Amino acid sequence: METFRPADEEQLREVVAWAVSNETPLDVAGAGSKRGLGRPGNLPARVETGAMCGISWYEPAELALSAGAGTPIAEIEAALAENRQQLAFEPPDLGPLLGAQAGLATLGGTIACNLSGPRRVSAGAARDHFLGLRAVSGRAEIFKSGGRVVKNVSGYDLCKVVAGSYGTLAVLSEITVKVLPAPEKTRTVLAYAQSDGDGIAALGAAASSPLSPTGLAHLPAEAAMRSAVDHVSGTANSVTAVRIEGTETSVLARTEALRDLLGKAATVEELHGHNSRTFWQEVASAAPLAAQQGPIWRLSLPPAVAAAVVADIGSEACFYDWAGGLVWVAMAAGGNGGAAAIRGAIAAAGAGGHATLVRGDAELRARVPVFEPQAAALAALSARLKDQFDPKGVLNPGRMVAES
Repeated sequence: METFRPADEEQLREVVAWAVSNETPLDVAGAGSKRGLGRPGNLPARVETGAMCGISWYEPAELALSAGAGTPIAEIEAALAENRQQLAFEPPDLGPLLGAQAGLATLGGTIACNLSGPRRVSAGAARDHFLGLRAVSGRAEIFKSGGRVVKNVSGYDLCKVVAGSYGTLAVLSEITVKVLPAPEKTRTVLAYAQSDGDGIAALGAAASSPLSPTGLAHLPAEAAMRSAVDHVSGTANSVTAVRIEGTETSVLARTEALRDLLGKAATVEELHGHNSRTFWQEVASAAPLAAQQGPIWRLSLPPAVAAAVVADIGSEACFYDWAGGLVWVAMAAGGNGGAAAIRGAIAAAGAGGHATLVRGDAELRARVPVFEPQAAALAALSARLKDQFDPKGVLNPGRMVAES
């Protein structure tokens, strides 16, 4: 495979122009940590944006930052930490889950896949913090959209289109994101030994309370036992976790109220500082399932039916995030990797939802729909959008849906 590593936007445009003129499909990647996410490409050429890195503009007072698409998330988070700021959508690091090393995730890859962590329940998705972009389309044209502040956005908001397109519409060269102040204090309250249904109900009660939690997860005992945090793994019980963030006085008062709320039905414990950060990093990166041997799925479901759907599936292991709205599920290897059981259970629940195959071998990802199959009208709209951005089909063809 021929690999291109453009150093700047013009070189990137030249690479795409070469691909268009030769009708050569390009595998679009940042550092490659998420190459196993989506359908396998098996393409003849690759373009990597890792050399287009570095923070080009950062004004802490403006709560915004611009950086090259290949900039590591770790580098951005370190710069923000110096000013007690953060990427509020809590980008996950899925590298270890997908067979890559930790710390490779880039800003471009994270935005292109619209990946968000546990704080999504309060801060929104990655695309909600995506203010502006510079990119090269499949027409080999440089374009930009958005700005450095929300009020500068006019016309079509192409950021919302590009986020979650997995590099099939354009190759990002520079990204501007909104940043927010980091919390002064963080506490996580743990409630033990609750069933999946009771744990999700407790998360719902916390979410609907005036306590403003920023993380809501439930780990059955098997998943909890894989945590590096003793208070999570050491009891051999399921763990229901709720995070509170903010100023010290507010956090202490809300934590006490949360302990009272969750303590009515379960024994409770509390995580501080390092342990709290470690636990939520594990949840974000799906670490409790990383050691599983079979396929890993993400299910987006109404929390009210999540436990019932999981029971119907017969998974090897699972855990719940986003107050039960996001379920990580490990399935046995072989067959269709659980695709039929999972999508059948979601349909039978009759409450809506969808499933994404996050990890599986290339043969499985080529054979079953990795992303939820779209209705005919929506699929036709997606195809027309792809044609507008990439008429020759050179950018990550087949990454999201099989090429006709």
